[in-house]
Amino acid sequence: MSRPDRLLAILQLFEDGRPVWTVEDIGVALGTSISTTYRHVRSLVQAGFLDPAAGAGYALGPGFIRYDRIVRQNDRLIRVAEPIMRTLLTRTNRDATVILCRRFKDCVMCVHEVQGDNPKQTTSYERGVAMPMFLGATSKVILANLPDRTLKSVYLANEATIRRVLKLNDWKTFKDQFRDIRRAGYALTDSEVAAGRIGLAAPISRGEQVIAGISLVAIPRKTERSKIDGYIPKVVAAAKQISDLLTDETPIVPR
Repeated sequence: MSRPDRLLAILQLFEDGRPVWTVEDIGVALGTSISTTYRHVRSLVQAGFLDPAAGAGYALGPGFIRYDRIVRQNDRLIRVAEPIMRTLLTRTNRDATVILCRRFKDCVMCVHEVQGDNPKQTTSYERGVAMPMFLGATSKVILANLPDRTLKSVYLANEATIRRVLKLNDWKTFKDQFRDIRRAGYALTDSEVAAGRIGLAAPISRGEQVIAGISLVAIPRKTERSKIDGYIPKVVAAAKQISDLLTDETPIVPR
C-alpha cells in the first residue's frame, strides 16, 4: 500500500462511527508499524485532517470543515439548484423539505437541503448522509436511470436485502419496477424510509446522463394527501429547470 493510500485508509477508519483512534489502534487496523503510523498521523494533523483528542487519540480535524465550505461555494449543481429548491417549496408544501442528492459509490448521498418555513424532522437526509441505492424516492429515481448493466450489478450486490425490504424476488421484477420509474419521470414512495413520510423525486440530467435527483419530502396530514399528485409536475419541472441550466456547464461526474 502506497503512502497516499495509507493516509486515505486512516481517514476511512472513521467511517464506522468510532470518533477517536490512537496511533496504536490505527497501526493494528492497517497492519503498519507504530513509527510509520505516527508519521502518517502527524502529516494528517499538520494538514488539519486529524486533531489530537483526549487519551492520546486523534479525531477528525477542522480541515474537513474548511474544504466542505469550499465545495459548497464552488459546486455548480448546488448553486444552480438552491433558488429552484426554495421556489419549489413555495409552490408545494412550506412544511416540507427539498433535498438534492447525487450518486456516491454504491449509495445516494444528500449534498444539499432546503427546509420549509416551519421546519420539522421531515427527512432522514442531511448533507453527507448516504442511503442505499434502492430505498426511497431519491435513490430510486437515480437508480432507475442507470445503464442496465450497472443496475444489475447493484441488484446482485444487494439481492438478499432487496428481497427482504422491497419484496422483489428476482432480477426481472426489480428491473421492471425501475424501468417504470424511468418512463414515468419521477418516483413516489410512502413510508419507505420512515413512517408517515412521503418522498417525491425527479432526476436531474445533463445531456443523456442523470447526475442527481431533487426530492420533496413531507409528512402530510390526511387532508393534504390528496394534494400529492398535484406536486408531481412541479417537482418534475424543477428538475428540468436545473437540468437545462446545467446543460452548458463543465460535466459533473458522479463518484
